[in-house]
Amino acid sequence: MLRRQANTPARIALIGATAALTLVLAACGPADPAPSAAPTTAPTTAEEPVSAPVLVPDGTAADNLPLFSAITAQVWASDQRAEGRAYIDALTAAGFDKAAMQVTPDATTVDRAVESMQFSVRWGATECLVGQVGPSTGEPVTIVMPQLAEGRCLVGNTRPIDW
Repeated sequence: MLRRQANTPARIALIGATAALTLVLAACGPADPAPSAAPTTAPTTAEEPVSAPVLVPDGTAADNLPLFSAITAQVWASDQRAEGRAYIDALTAAGFDKAAMQVTPDATTVDRAVESMQFSVRWGATECLVGQVGPSTGEPVTIVMPQLAEGRCLVGNTRPIDW
């Protein structure tokens, strides 16, 4: 036999709160789409194409860092990743001034691949675009740095760019 419970004020308040919460949660949920006779299409907008970085001859080193970085990443992803000449040639092909470049050796004195290689492009009178790659570096690193004395970008021995 079922016993009927009395509707006390606390029980009525609990029922009301539960009903209110149910309505709030239902309003937050996804609405069922109304069936329609003909399909509708939402207006679409063309996405802006992502443009590749370009050389900005009159820009700053920071303006040209995206292109320098993209070229560095491209060479790093190739089978020539350990060859300094590949970075210099790719930067030259993109319009950077070969006469303003420096590159460290890509082989040690005992003809082993270096753990880290640097290359640079002197930009203007005060800045340098500098890249570093190699097993000890992990992913390529590119940065804008101030020029050193005598317009150099790299410290230490660099190899001649005579090709």
